[in-house]
Amino acid sequence: MSKDERMSQKILIDSLFTGGNKSFSSFPLRVVYKEIETDKELPRASVLISVPKKNLKRAVKRNRVKRQVREAYRKYKYLLLDVLEEKQKHLLVAFIWIHHDLKESTIVDQTVKNLLLHITEHIK
Repeated sequence: MSKDERMSQKILIDSLFTGGNKSFSSFPLRVVYKEIETDKELPRASVLISVPKKNLKRAVKRNRVKRQVREAYRKYKYLLLDVLEEKQKHLLVAFIWIHHDLKESTIVDQTVKNLLLHITEHIK
């Protein structure tokens, strides 16, 4: 993932988590997303990956989960970006880990793919 694909501006993060967003879960992840209107040069999708310390105490485990989710997103982001390009939309997306244990990469891959497909179905 390139730097411009990562959501790092506090304004964008605040706007994602305050009103007007949509969210749903597909175990072991929860996704929160919001369509935005912008004149700025933003990528079609800005992504945030969060693994709460409450769920995984060890930083090594949190980092592993973030790597797994980043890799799964990298593999399947074309599913989302093609639809966003077609509809000329911009999207803020946050993946939040909700499980208290590690999962295999194949499970994380399938979950991210399902979440991205679900988002594409609900884009207006």
